Amino acid sequence: MTEDEQRKEREREEITARVAAFRATQEKFKREREEYFVSTLENARKVERPSLWP
Repeated sequence: MTEDEQRKEREREEITARVAAFRATQEKFKREREEYFVSTLENARKVERPSLWP
């Protein structure tokens, strides 16, 4: 393998690692958004509201 081929292979590996890290970060953000949504919705449903009709 020539030096140029080795450099290209290292760059491919780095790109692959960066893409994997990016996807993992996006999945983490997605989970956090979903958890926040669920907890916010649960808290909103817990609040006792006065009846609008007497």
